Amino acid sequence: MARIYNFSAGPAAIPKAVLEKAKYELLDFKGAGMSVMEISHRSREFTEVLERAEANLRTLMNIPDHYKVLFLQGGASSQFAMVPLNLFGKTKKADYINTGQWSKKAIAEAKRFGTVRVVASSDDKVFNYIPEINNGMFDPEADYVHITTNNTIYGTTFPEIPDTGKVPLVADMSSNILGQAYDVRKFGLIYAGAQKNIGPAGLTVVIIRENLAGKAMDITPVMFNYQIHIDNGSRYNTPPSFAVYMAGLVFEWLINLGGVKVIEKINREKAALLYDFLDNSKLFRATVSGPDRSIMNVPFILPSDELNEKFIREASEDGLKTLKGHRTVGGMRASIYNAMPREGVLALVEFMKKFELSNS
Repeated sequence: MARIYNFSAGPAAIPKAVLEKAKYELLDFKGAGMSVMEISHRSREFTEVLERAEANLRTLMNIPDHYKVLFLQGGASSQFAMVPLNLFGKTKKADYINTGQWSKKAIAEAKRFGTVRVVASSDDKVFNYIPEINNGMFDPEADYVHITTNNTIYGTTFPEIPDTGKVPLVADMSSNILGQAYDVRKFGLIYAGAQKNIGPAGLTVVIIRENLAGKAMDITPVMFNYQIHIDNGSRYNTPPSFAVYMAGLVFEWLINLGGVKVIEKINREKAALLYDFLDNSKLFRATVSGPDRSIMNVPFILPSDELNEKFIREASEDGLKTLKGHRTVGGMRASIYNAMPREGVLALVEFMKKFELSNS
């Protein structure tokens, strides 16, 4: 069967070159006579995999030496608890910006361990914009401020990173990490589930400024303590070794492509192709407008549920898969992460043009 164009929000497409290399090495990893999935996580071979993955991620994101990089399990959702458990070290107060379902879940979890203040929200318009932010909103006594940089479901992204002053900024970057460049020094902690721009589900990357670690609340389980994972080099327990290996291959692929600035330029060009069609269409409509538009996730709708369903069905038959939107937004959503080639977006736009002609 031929490969299709996979517009899934996650687990998402993985670069073809990465899949081909993994396939080649699957049975015999670098002459070991066994798969990387079978190698001990404390072996020399896997140590090299882990160290190379970290080094390449540091290169891609220009991560300073005083930040630690962790490869953990539990998905980004585990970080909703790990962040407050580790950072509620002084006042046990935090400010959150609510821009969607994932930030809502992060807020609910943090409230279990301290005082959470929602300083801004876009809940009033189904999260189709980023609320206005100014640094006067933030509590200078807060232990941290939390944002979700890109909102997968609703197709919004922060056009600018808030200035939180001396209060550490925590960011859930699950759906746009490595898709656009960020200055890591603006953040105290970054976390991201792997299943969108990094690799298979099951791995979570955490980048933490070292002076924020080692202050976990007494009730923090050992497995939720960042310092434990730092001290053990992400191997306090058996890590998701195959997911780490795949992430390493994705990092190498991205480096060979030219790095994050190069892929961001490509991503912006892909998104512009799709938004340009939507903005000029008489049938399709984007659900987000203005500078808050995501270049990773593009939700759009047709005039009726019947047309939405017809489009999704016919697009799937044409090899354009997993375009159904989230139930809270409806319609369609095209997730065009790093691994989605420009040709895939062009194919989608061409299909949309044909659909519009035959359904107007």
